[in-house]
Amino acid sequence: MAKERSSGAGDPARTLELLWRDAASAPAGRRGPRQGLTVDAVVEAAVALADEGGLDALSMRAVAQRLGVTPMTLYTYVPGKAELLDLMLDLVFLRMERAAFAPDEPWRERVRAVADGNRALYLRHPWLAELRVHRPPLGPGVMTKYEHELGAFEGLGLDDVAMDSALAHLLGFVQSAARAELDARAVDRESAMSDHEWWDAHAPLLARMFDEERFPLASRVGEAAAVAYQGMYSPEYAYGFGLARVLDGLAALIPPGAAGR
Repeated sequence: MAKERSSGAGDPARTLELLWRDAASAPAGRRGPRQGLTVDAVVEAAVALADEGGLDALSMRAVAQRLGVTPMTLYTYVPGKAELLDLMLDLVFLRMERAAFAPDEPWRERVRAVADGNRALYLRHPWLAELRVHRPPLGPGVMTKYEHELGAFEGLGLDDVAMDSALAHLLGFVQSAARAELDARAVDRESAMSDHEWWDAHAPLLARMFDEERFPLASRVGEAAAVAYQGMYSPEYAYGFGLARVLDGLAALIPPGAAGR
């Protein structure tokens, strides 16, 4: 179900209580064999499951089994999977590595650091690319991430709406690039063959079937790209090329006097 892969699909009030939880919000009258179980432990177990098998492997029952409790015990800590997904998202956002911005650091380097940090996060937690985040949970992780990443655009002469839009544009590119890279990794894994190996295996047949006179541009450009990529596709090349174009586009928004900061 789409709902089970979307953020913000649970009870908003209960989700916010859990996101900003403290000792006073801990559930009373805990049941089950694990009296020491906490919301934190539940979220940690859920993240580990998703890291190992993706969102398809994540269910309240699977989390309960991992923790050695019954599903009913788990529901005394987290109302359901929708709220759990929000807690998982906020946790990995809170813990992600963040590059410190030096006062005199060029803006392109700051923005590139934001992009690289988010790419690394997707590759560390591939299930994030499967999650629809239209309404992000406004927890400490989401807010810390947003505050930090806006700092890459601070002082560049952009108004507040432009800063928010620039960040959203950057993160949208990173998510798209990460999805493509994760898809490529999945194809390699499922076929037990890398792009380079696939190309070597099929090159003789393609050479016999492919008409270079009929497709002169495709032949020339395709061959050049295959050599550059060392295969049919290079996630690193695509990411680097795309990020450079995003930075070039953002540069058009920045007043000349602020661009050197």
